[in-house]
Amino acid sequence: MSNSGKKKNILFVCATGIATSTVVAEKTMEFLQNHGLDANYTQTNVASLPEYDLHDADLIVATTNVPYKTEIPVIKALPLITGIGGEKVLEEIKKQIEE
Repeated sequence: MSNSGKKKNILFVCATGIATSTVVAEKTMEFLQNHGLDANYTQTNVASLPEYDLHDADLIVATTNVPYKTEIPVIKALPLITGIGGEKVLEEIKKQIEE
């Protein structure tokens, strides 16, 4: 199954915007591709989130706490780093992309 209409945009967030968000982005994009889904993505650090134009994002996937209110869903992705519960997180992301 593939997502119809507009391609979704995922914003990956970690403390620095480099390390864990890169690992999670790679795992997520590979998972989505393996399930016939496609999405755009960008990465940022949590401190920059208030200045980020969230109108461009459909979903935030974060490996750190996001201490700001957002209008879009935030999925906690630390299990993709620890390896415990990662499949559940990927399924949750997949569900959001399919909507």
